[in-house]
Amino acid sequence: MNILPRPQSVILGKENFIFTYRGRIVIDSSCDSEVFTHAKLLSKDIEANLGFHAAITKGEFEDGCIYLKCAETMKKEEYTVSIQQDGIRICGGSNAGILYGIQTLRQIISVEGAILPCLTINDYPDMPNRGYYLDATRGRIPTLAYLKSFVEKLSYYKINQLQLYVEHSFLFQGLSEVWRDDTPLTADEIMELDAYCRQFHIELIPSLSSFGHLYKLLSTKTYASLCELPDSDKEPFSFNDRMDHHTVDVTNRESMKLVKKLIDEYIPLFSSKHFNLCADETFDLGKGKSKVLADQIGVDNMYVSFVKELCEYLIEKGKRPMFWGDIIKGFPDAINQLPAETICLNWGYSRNEGEEAALALHEAGATQYLCPGVAGWNQFINFIDASYENISRMCSYAHKYQAIGILNTDWGDFGHINHPEFSITGMIFGAAFSWNRQIPDNDEIKGQISLLEFGDSSLSFVHNAALLSEKSVFEWYHIVRYMEMDSKGKSAKEKRDYLTALDFSGVKAANEVINQGINNLYRNLKHLDCNKKVLVKPYIVAAEGMELFNIIGAVMCQELYGVKNEVQADPKVLAEQLEHWFYHYKEVWRSVSKESELYRIQDVILWYADRLREL
Repeated sequence: MNILPRPQSVILGKENFIFTYRGRIVIDSSCDSEVFTHAKLLSKDIEANLGFHAAITKGEFEDGCIYLKCAETMKKEEYTVSIQQDGIRICGGSNAGILYGIQTLRQIISVEGAILPCLTINDYPDMPNRGYYLDATRGRIPTLAYLKSFVEKLSYYKINQLQLYVEHSFLFQGLSEVWRDDTPLTADEIMELDAYCRQFHIELIPSLSSFGHLYKLLSTKTYASLCELPDSDKEPFSFNDRMDHHTVDVTNRESMKLVKKLIDEYIPLFSSKHFNLCADETFDLGKGKSKVLADQIGVDNMYVSFVKELCEYLIEKGKRPMFWGDIIKGFPDAINQLPAETICLNWGYSRNEGEEAALALHEAGATQYLCPGVAGWNQFINFIDASYENISRMCSYAHKYQAIGILNTDWGDFGHINHPEFSITGMIFGAAFSWNRQIPDNDEIKGQISLLEFGDSSLSFVHNAALLSEKSVFEWYHIVRYMEMDSKGKSAKEKRDYLTALDFSGVKAANEVINQGINNLYRNLKHLDCNKKVLVKPYIVAAEGMELFNIIGAVMCQELYGVKNEVQADPKVLAEQLEHWFYHYKEVWRSVSKESELYRIQDVILWYADRLREL
């Protein structure tokens, strides 16, 4: 059966059941009004897939109906789906369980149509907390409409937690310096999203940078004095610096006061019982204003002290604190200095990620989530196969070391160049592998996702996208780093060494694969569900960007530094092609995202167009 996540138990019968236009959705009389909302979701899907409306009523089971019932003897998220010749019965341990049964039936109908195989499904999650983490800060802020559609998709694959990564991208009162050049999320948008998430039994957990990664806040005239490194407001913007610097000065009590003020404003917008204070990648701690204290008590103790105070503050507010575990996994026993309620978010994104950190934190007594990633940051198209390897490993470690959750991450380093839809495959990997510890084969699940998510009867769409993702030679990370060498005052030799260290000899072969991949995507169009065809253009535009920048890198390397390769192209023609490409890229961006920091990506594109015209 093509069901994701894979159910714990499926017993197939030999007969079929036909759901006809006379069939109704019958809600058991004991169910509350929320089940009616879920029934409407099913009815709408039936009409979209089968072409007729399924009326909804309350009462007892009747022949030919879809019957929804709650059974308190079952676990909260457990459900059963029974398709027999007299009708369909969905039973859940709670409204969430009923919803998950409905989502499974929706998937079956999307593939099988009106003639459904008789079967009995008993299903429940192996992992209680199954989350997704979406970067809404470093370049791309999704529209509320897109976020709502994304919530529906998360629910379709039985995800039950969502976090939005926020550094500066919320309209904090009194912080106009921080968001004045952006299109931030607002309080009413957050509250509306929170309410929408609750309809789908998804907990919207607030996540706010509170220690490191406070680039825009600590670059303002007002708050630069709270930065660990001096003169943070005097440096030009840099994608790279935004990743590596801007940690608060822990020796200045005003730092803690400011962070607590932001938390106080943000907390009331959420119904969640959790709060993620982040506290990751505090690279500068002890290297600037706090060096004297670091020499006295050690950087590790400074880190734990600051995080501990924030955790205790959140507990006083009735919230359970979470924080990223990248720093503390270097001294895992310190986890016992934090409040017992604290959850450590243990991340690792390597394709061959090991289990050492999970083991060390487990042995230290940490309560942890394991946090893999969808491998899209710094890429035009996500590394799909790499994400499969990483997510499957991290989910297996989570089951092995009794983690209480999975938080699958989608970061936006260097401007969030990749379209959010490109992360859907990785999101489904995380949903499937956290729900059911039995991990399917890579090719098998890619085919299932092609069918279920894209309506692709050829089962090849995700496979084609995965092949494309591996063929970027002049990657976005290289593109940005090379451009920023000017503003960083790098010498001509340093610039030459950086670009010539990249191997452009394989550009022709890589672009041939990209061209073939683009053609394959066009061929996929005839196999895709009509409503999913709109997703193809973003992939093609991204692939064309990869192809174009591969050529640009090779041409610049030849023209500027005399490194010969197979690529022959007129730089001025390339500049015009790049500008035309960016016109379509902006159209794709605006279809799902606010304007946010699109202008920063535009700065990169125009810099290259201008340099090409100078060659």
